[in-house]
Amino acid sequence: MTEPVVAQKAPYKVSLEAGKDYWWCSCGLSARQPYCDGSHKPTGLNPHKFTAAESKDYYLCGCKATRNNPFCDGTHKAV
Repeated sequence: MTEPVVAQKAPYKVSLEAGKDYWWCSCGLSARQPYCDGSHKPTGLNPHKFTAAESKDYYLCGCKATRNNPFCDGTHKAV
């Protein structure tokens, strides 16, 4: 598998804590969307680790096609 699965054609609104590390699912197979649950292991795709810059709501990509991992950039509108 070289292309991710579209988990949903909309972003996930999540509340993140400043300074905390998160692992965003980049393969689209996780049952814990938008976070990684290890489902990527047989795919050759890897999750994206990121740290929240501040405590607030963020919109994480659900279509897995963003050019700004892990944040939604509106690409889902064309998927």
